[in-house]
Amino acid sequence: VHQSSARGTIKDKANFKAEEDVAALKKAIEGLGTTEKILIEVLTQRSNAQRQLIARAYEKATGRKLKADLEGDTHGDFEDLLVALLTPPEVYDCNEIIHAIKGPGTSESTLTEIFASRSNRQIKVINETYLAETGRSLIHDLQSEVSGDYGKALLILAEALCVLRSSGEKKWGTDEGKFIDILCHRSIPQLRQTLIEYKNIAKKTLQESIESEMSGDLEKLLVAVVKCVKNTPAYLAERLFKSMKGLGTTESTLTRIIVSRSEIDLMDIRAEYKKLFGYTLYSQLESEVSGSYGNALKSICGQDD
Repeated sequence: VHQSSARGTIKDKANFKAEEDVAALKKAIEGLGTTEKILIEVLTQRSNAQRQLIARAYEKATGRKLKADLEGDTHGDFEDLLVALLTPPEVYDCNEIIHAIKGPGTSESTLTEIFASRSNRQIKVINETYLAETGRSLIHDLQSEVSGDYGKALLILAEALCVLRSSGEKKWGTDEGKFIDILCHRSIPQLRQTLIEYKNIAKKTLQESIESEMSGDLEKLLVAVVKCVKNTPAYLAERLFKSMKGLGTTESTLTRIIVSRSEIDLMDIRAEYKKLFGYTLYSQLESEVSGSYGNALKSICGQDD
C-alpha cells in the first residue's frame, strides 16, 4: 500500500521489534510523569507501517489503545503530532479534509494544499478512504460545503480527472473556465509542457496571468496547482515558511506537512527550503518551535549533513 520513498526522511527502522518498542512506550506512559523523550524517540523514528504494528502490539499487551493513552497523557500540539504519526497516511489526509470542511468556517487553505499537492493516485485513495471512514462520498461533501468557482475547481481536482475536456462543455464565468480547464484536466507532464508553451505565447507566465485576472481562493488554488506542477517540494517549503513566519506559528500546517511528507519528499522540501530562504528547515524549527512538539518535529525533519 504505502511505499517509503527514497526522498523521505523517515524509513523503515532496521531490526525493528514491535515488542521492544511497546515495552519502552509502556514504561514511558505508565511511569511517573510521561517521558516525552522516549515517545519522540520511538514514534518519530519508525515508518508509518511500523507504527501500525506497534499500535496493534501495544493493545495486545495492555488491553488499551495506544492512541487513547497518548491522548490522555500528552496535550496540545505535541498530542496532535503523535496522533498524526499513528494515523495511516490516507486516513490522516481524510481527517484533515473533514476538519477543513466541517470545522467552523471552511478552511480553504488546507483544502488547497492537499488537493494541489497530492498525486492523482493519492487523491483516488483519499476518495476511497473518505467513503470508508464517513459513509459519504467526498465529492458530495465538497459540493455541499464549498461553493463558487473555487468549489468547482476543487471538485475537478478531487475527482482526479486528468482528462482533457473541450472547454465548450463548461458553463464558466469569463476566464475562470479557461484556467481551470488548463490546470485541472491534464497530467503533470502535459502541464509542464503547457506552462512552457503558455509563456511563449502569452509572453508572461501562467501564474502571472492567473494572479492578474483572478482573486481570492480560486486564485490561490490555481497558483498552488501551477507551483505543484513545477515543483511540489518548493510549494510545500513555502507553506512551511509561512506557517512559522506569520503572526504566531500555524502549528496545524506545520504538523500536516512534516508528517504527511516524511516518507515522500521531506528531503527535497528541506533542500528547497534552504535554497529559497537561505537557512535550513531544522534551524528554523529550532528557533520558532519549542518544547517536546519542536523536538519531535526536528526529529522527523532531520538535519542536513
